[in-house]
Amino acid sequence: MESQLVDADLATLRARAGPYPLEALQFVRTGFSHASKSLLKKRAHGAREGENHLSQDDRHLSGQQLCFGLLDFAIDQYGMLAPVVLRHWNVQRTDDFGRIVFVLIDLGLFRKSPTDSLEDFRSVYDFGEVFAPDVLRRKLLESRG
Repeated sequence: MESQLVDADLATLRARAGPYPLEALQFVRTGFSHASKSLLKKRAHGAREGENHLSQDDRHLSGQQLCFGLLDFAIDQYGMLAPVVLRHWNVQRTDDFGRIVFVLIDLGLFRKSPTDSLEDFRSVYDFGEVFAPDVLRRKLLESRG
C-alpha cells in the first residue's frame, strides 16, 4: 500500500504526514478521485448537449465538496465502521482532511488553486452528527436502494 502512495522515500512521507498514518493519506487520495469522478458526472450531466469537455475549473473540488465526498467514500468503504477507521487514523474533524490534503499538495500529489486554503476545511460538518449510528444506517440503506 505504501508504494501505491508515491515513489518518494518512506521516511520523507512519514515525516510529512505528521500524526496521520500513510493509510489516511492514501484514503484521502483515493477518496479525492472518487469524489471528483462523482462530481464530474453530475457536472457533465448538467452540461448542455454537445459539451463533452470540462475546463480545469470544472474539475476543481472545493474543500467542502471534498469533505462531503470523503464522507460518502468512508461510508461506502467501511460502512458502520467508518468513524472507527477514521479515528484510528487520527482523523476526527474535517480540519484533519484539510491538513492531509495540504500534505498531499506539499508532496506534489495534489494541486491547489490560488484561493484554496486550510480554512476551506474548517468545521464543514461534525463527525459526531454525520457518523451517528442512525444516520449511518440511513445512508447505508439509501446507497443500497
